Amino acid sequence: MGKTILFQGDSITDTGRREASTDFLGKGYVHKIADILAARDASVQVINRGISGNRVVDLVARWQEDCIDLNPDVLTILIGINDCWRKYDSNDPTPVEAFEANYDAILTQVRAKTKATIFLMEPYVLPVPADRLQWRETLDPQIQAVRRLAKKHRTHLIPLDAIFAIAAIDCDYTDLTVDGVHPTDAGHELICREWLRAYDAL
Repeated sequence: MGKTILFQGDSITDTGRREASTDFLGKGYVHKIADILAARDASVQVINRGISGNRVVDLVARWQEDCIDLNPDVLTILIGINDCWRKYDSNDPTPVEAFEANYDAILTQVRAKTKATIFLMEPYVLPVPADRLQWRETLDPQIQAVRRLAKKHRTHLIPLDAIFAIAAIDCDYTDLTVDGVHPTDAGHELICREWLRAYDAL
């Protein structure tokens, strides 16, 4: 039996995955990765459980059903931008201590109950529109929390915040994201490429 590869997160991962026309993989980086892996090995199963709008506390609430019960061989998590964003559009902040504690709790479950290889992808933002610059005061501590958790749980880390910043040097920010967060097709291609680079290095 082939590997089961699970992707978890928010709208960046979701990308309309619950539409049958997307093969329930969405229209973004997960679908791109699945196509490439299927061409290599048809026995690999790729599962997308991203849900638009989710914060890390939402992962906690659905973790048993949407992760542990699936018993993945490989787990990738991209979460955090909504924990940042809701502070600025809804006055509903997630303290970094709560963000880290909840993230730690789900990773502890994965380590205790599965044998999954884990990839953590940093949340990221590009400065478009300009008000995204203010988000740095909230997002940067969250990125540091993800890095601490990667070390604590000995996961692989894909530094998307740096990757997007470097890629944006040679293009417009809007070539990579439509709003500083949600990727364009080129942005999804960038995530796909960096994930495959990390996966192929296993």
